[in-house]
Amino acid sequence: MIKKIAILAVLIIAIAAFYLNGGEQYLSLDFFKQLVAEQPLKAGLLFFLIYVGVTAASLPGAAIMTLIAGAVFGFSWGLLLVSFASSIGATLAFLISRSLLGDWVQGKFGDHLKTVNEGLEKEGGFYLFTLRLIPVIPFFVINLVFGLSRIKTWTFYWVSQLGMLAGTAVYVNAGAQLATVEELSVSGVLTPQIILAFVLLGVFPWLAKALLKALRKDS
Repeated sequence: MIKKIAILAVLIIAIAAFYLNGGEQYLSLDFFKQLVAEQPLKAGLLFFLIYVGVTAASLPGAAIMTLIAGAVFGFSWGLLLVSFASSIGATLAFLISRSLLGDWVQGKFGDHLKTVNEGLEKEGGFYLFTLRLIPVIPFFVINLVFGLSRIKTWTFYWVSQLGMLAGTAVYVNAGAQLATVEELSVSGVLTPQIILAFVLLGVFPWLAKALLKALRKDS
């Protein structure tokens, strides 16, 4: 018990220190644009570590950072960075929940846990894949609640990475298209590529539902 309290205290102190020391600057587009221009390898590594930390600590900002990844690193590198960083961070949050936050998660998200266990019993890992593809439950809640489920850590990791890949690609692409804006005007912003990118953001949940329906029919 003392060990758990100590680890939890370290996590809380680390999060507080990040924000009290102006850590928000490391979540900005301008910061990473400048760093990429000067030291691209360092920029990629720093972005990766910050993204893992944000998702592992269940902090807000992952969606914005995904857009930033596309704007700063381009589609291919942005997708690679976010796909692995989000999956690793999610798995760390999953493990933190499993080892430290059991009672708190049970009290806060008990209803979700019951639903998750029922879904896993019926569909196994495909249930997690469904939640990752169509985020009915918020990203961070999935990480915490599944930490108290019976799913294995490795299964949680690879299913999460696979399930989040399509949604991640849509967001990274939107960020990459925004980076092409040369002027803040109607003609500068409303280009066909940017319109298509944001249309994809809007229709993706429906496309994902149709895909899952087709997969269930075939199984």
